[in-house]
Amino acid sequence: MSLGKTSGAESRVGWQGGAGLLWAPLLAIGGAAFAVEIPFFFLGTPSGHDVEFHLYSWLEVLAQWKHGIFYPRWAALAHFAYGEPRFVFYPPASWTLGAFLSAIFPWTVASCVYLWIVLVAAGVAMFVLARRWLDPQKLDRRDAIFVAVLYAVNPYHLVIVYWRSAFAELLASCLVPLLLLCVLKAVDAGMRAVVPLALVLAAAWLTNAPAAVMIHYSLALLLVFFAWQRRSLRLLLVGAGAVGLGACLAGFYLLPAIYEQRWIDIAQAVSAGSRPADNFLFIHTTDADHDAFNRIVTWLAVLEMVVIVVAAWAARRWWETQREVWNVLVGWAIACSVLMFPVAGLLWRVLPKMQFMQFPWRWLLCLSLIFSLFVTVGLRRWWWRAAVCAVSILVIVGAWRYAQAPWWDTADDLREMQDNMATAAGYEGTEEYTPLGAEPGAIDKEARNVTVEGPAHGAIRVQRWDAESRMFTAEMSAADQVALRLFRYPAWRVEVNGRVVETTARAETGQMLVPVGAGMNRVEIRFVRTWDRAVGGWISFITAIAVIVWLWMSRVRTSDRPV
Repeated sequence: MSLGKTSGAESRVGWQGGAGLLWAPLLAIGGAAFAVEIPFFFLGTPSGHDVEFHLYSWLEVLAQWKHGIFYPRWAALAHFAYGEPRFVFYPPASWTLGAFLSAIFPWTVASCVYLWIVLVAAGVAMFVLARRWLDPQKLDRRDAIFVAVLYAVNPYHLVIVYWRSAFAELLASCLVPLLLLCVLKAVDAGMRAVVPLALVLAAAWLTNAPAAVMIHYSLALLLVFFAWQRRSLRLLLVGAGAVGLGACLAGFYLLPAIYEQRWIDIAQAVSAGSRPADNFLFIHTTDADHDAFNRIVTWLAVLEMVVIVVAAWAARRWWETQREVWNVLVGWAIACSVLMFPVAGLLWRVLPKMQFMQFPWRWLLCLSLIFSLFVTVGLRRWWWRAAVCAVSILVIVGAWRYAQAPWWDTADDLREMQDNMATAAGYEGTEEYTPLGAEPGAIDKEARNVTVEGPAHGAIRVQRWDAESRMFTAEMSAADQVALRLFRYPAWRVEVNGRVVETTARAETGQMLVPVGAGMNRVEIRFVRTWDRAVGGWISFITAIAVIVWLWMSRVRTSDRPV
């Protein structure tokens, strides 16, 4: 295998010599990413499976930023303004970047800019891996550029762009090359690789939870392979330390996301259609659209597996000099492939958190990296590489033509989303983030923000109705309850005339009911910081400070060493 660590001198010379030519890989990767978006000019913006979830999240976050809420937790207009704690559970990286781009660029092109940036970032991550680990005596700068371009626009990324609109998962693809880079560093550097590896793992948790599960299992697999080949337990200790440190760095997100699952209907994440059993390759269900998409990823997975086998065989001459890494990559490819077939069903049921990856074909995120590497190191002739790219494009075109055409949003469709947010009409929520007891199918979409529940009469005046703070007065003829256009959730703190009160939920809908007395009632509702969020924040803060201090002390010790 041609993956091998270059010496420090070789690395410095390589980078210094290429410093003035960084435009070449960036231009190549950026041009390829732009080519992916050419159909956008004629058809509109891809409207994949997850597009509304992500785009409405961006608009929610942008609106809350304007109200001074830096880190949103409650998606106020989900479930048509009854809300859900979406941002407690969905990692912040993608919706932060999406909201930032939405604030800078016109809304109708924000998602296009996002896709281009992420594809380029994935290519750059692969280029960094290639320049650091590809043997310069056998593979030159052009090969590094090729593998970076191929990875950026690999077939699975095209499926994500055109059919899935899984913006967070696509962003996580930038971390897979960095994971391999850090593991290879750990093989040689030992404990010095703990912090870089922990940063990658923390970034995975903050980007996409299913991808984070996949990356952690990949890490375990890679380290076990290397530890077995080297007969060393040190690598396993490095991995354990990185996993713990990464989890602590991401504690501000992880702890609330784990603890507050008891307050939502998280089991819906693996309901029918989203279960691993419904999404293995070659599987058939009663849903025709589901099966059509499954055929697309099946063809794509088979293509990558076949190419990996051929390219790995063609790269067998590198096996003699880089046997260790070659074996590890082949083992990783076999594991990714097996996990996509029904034969691995037992593993999906018994391995911790595997079921929450939902779709076994998500392992294509890792398999695509191996695919790109083996094509580069195994197929040395450019016409072979061109043939692989051509066949990949034909598979995508064939899927588009014969299996399931992508859906597209026009500029008017995107502006309608903005209108739904501006008018507070809201949008559909997410089943797995729905608070326990809530019934989105039974809600009144035209309900007022506050209504009297019982027979009493009352004059309601709303002073403030923001994402995490609501205030109104209710002058009542008798003691009663008022129903809010808001799902009940434990993080909501309700005060009536300055006194904290216990709320209940309407049985039919799950919306919050607030007890009020006769006469004037001043009601204030705030989304408070629960203990899990406070503790998670402190864990992340203290860990980050400790890492910074450790890095600074390491640098000081290094600079004090005699030359």
